[in-house]
Amino acid sequence: MKNVRTVISLQEDDKRRLDKQLTREAVPMTELIHRAVRLLHARQPTNGRGLDEVLDATAGSWQGEDGLAYQRRARDEW
Repeated sequence: MKNVRTVISLQEDDKRRLDKQLTREAVPMTELIHRAVRLLHARQPTNGRGLDEVLDATAGSWQGEDGLAYQRRARDEW
């Protein structure tokens, strides 16, 4: 996967904390930021399925009348 450069601004206190962590771990700033981003992604709740997979799994599940006719009738009720 290709890395993309970006510039960020940090609060002074956050930068000092990062610098201390860099000193303790002896790693480059980019490595520490990469770890933080991966950790953030790992903490995000997911249902384990992407949109394409959900769409494939539900394709054809509507077995009623014409979908557009149903939609128009439902909207007329509003």
